[in-house]
Amino acid sequence: MLTSKQRSYLRGIASKEDTILQIGKGGIGENLISQISDALKAREIVKIKVLDSALLSAEEAAQDIALKTKSEVVQVIGNKLVLFKRNPAEPKIELPRSSGR
Repeated sequence: MLTSKQRSYLRGIASKEDTILQIGKGGIGENLISQISDALKAREIVKIKVLDSALLSAEEAAQDIALKTKSEVVQVIGNKLVLFKRNPAEPKIELPRSSGR
């Protein structure tokens, strides 16, 4: 579970990242989940755009993808969402320590 401090730190990183995947009218299929999982393993953080033609909102997409990829939703703004998943073998992002826990 991400703390608010860690989430804020990840939002800062995500603001500099490019959107690498899009969800369209095809929705969230196994192929897309596979692509997102691979991207999370390589980068730990991914930014995804939900196109207007998609049949679900960015919030719905974020929750569904996070569940299927065992990742965490960092933020959803408009039609973009950001997900994070630590790569235990090769961590790329050093998160700030959580205080008091």
